Amino acid sequence: MTAPGEAPATPSPSPGPASERLAAATRRLVDAVLRADANDATLDAAADAIDGVVATLPPSDRTSWSSGRPRAHGEYLPRSPLLGRLHPAALPFTWDFHAGRFVAHGVAGPVYEGPPGYVHGGWVALMFDEALGVANVAGGHPGMTARLTIRYRRPTPLGTELRLEAWTTARQGRRISTVGTLHARDLLCAEAEGLFVDLTPGRAVEYFGDRPSEPEPVGPLP
Repeated sequence: MTAPGEAPATPSPSPGPASERLAAATRRLVDAVLRADANDATLDAAADAIDGVVATLPPSDRTSWSSGRPRAHGEYLPRSPLLGRLHPAALPFTWDFHAGRFVAHGVAGPVYEGPPGYVHGGWVALMFDEALGVANVAGGHPGMTARLTIRYRRPTPLGTELRLEAWTTARQGRRISTVGTLHARDLLCAEAEGLFVDLTPGRAVEYFGDRPSEPEPVGPLP
């Protein structure tokens, strides 16, 4: 409720095309910073300009982008660190879901580098965690990651067309089994197996909604 004499709060605008443009420009900025080969004066001037832009973007007073309570996968996906068009660090991948499979294509640049010339293994793990989760959601089997096993077959190269695939293989009660592969052109770079768990209503409320007064005990997987 607004106190007497106090201006009513202005609701935060929903993310739209301007937010997408800002995220895309930020991705280009990070890429440019990593590629930059300039003298100190040029770099200092660029840093001053960036600081000036940051000063024009007042932070939200919310504890997180969704006030700490994401309500639907549709709200999360635009901010996904793999696919999110609103996420400044998201990989520049296009994706689709057909024939029961999640399939994404794209090229990873220097932002994602680990060993020289190759994608960092941590980014590969993130790619699989997101891809397997999206495959489950798209197939009607949403769940949270309980276990993720990755086999790194060979380094994943930067600057090469990558193909990331994931699909659900089985469901037993609340347990969901999912697998995925990562190829650079025709070369298998990594593969993954994941176990996901469909949350009980009480646990979902505990994690993402108003917490119950007595949280459910944490027990073994169902």
